[in-house]
Amino acid sequence: MRKAKAVLGSLVFLCVAPGTVVGLLPWWISHWRPGPAVPAQGLLTAVGWVLIVVGVATLLHSFLRFIVEGLGTPAPVAETEHLVVGGLYRFVRNPMYVAVDMAILGQAAVLRSTSLLVYWVVVSLGQAAFVHFYEEPRLLARYGESYAEYRRTVPAWFPRWGRRERSAADESAS
Repeated sequence: MRKAKAVLGSLVFLCVAPGTVVGLLPWWISHWRPGPAVPAQGLLTAVGWVLIVVGVATLLHSFLRFIVEGLGTPAPVAETEHLVVGGLYRFVRNPMYVAVDMAILGQAAVLRSTSLLVYWVVVSLGQAAFVHFYEEPRLLARYGESYAEYRRTVPAWFPRWGRRERSAADESAS
């Protein structure tokens, strides 16, 4: 896939998928109206904004990795040519899903919304099911042993910071 096509496809997918899950649906649930005041509201709001900003930055970084390293898009209909294992993917296999979760949780905190908190749980469980039943089997079929080794060495949901041994998947990405 040419880079221009990967950029365009990724931008469209970014607007449609995460744009809906992180933007449109939370707005539909909350209308961006804050809930009642709570103790330590200032701290809760600050933590929420940090989660939103880090989540969005992580999401954008992850999409960029798909374009530059994978030569494709995150969309299942326009897969990458190469397994993406660089950048934040060195520390966690699913940084996009983690980023979406952070942004939704951050919105729940900023808006003090229990409805968004429930939505975050539903989205998180849906992502975990999608990864387990569709995405991981699909990646294993497409990339074989490279993905199997990557899966053995990089955690799925909770980043492992620090250095790790370079795997065969890393070598093939270099």
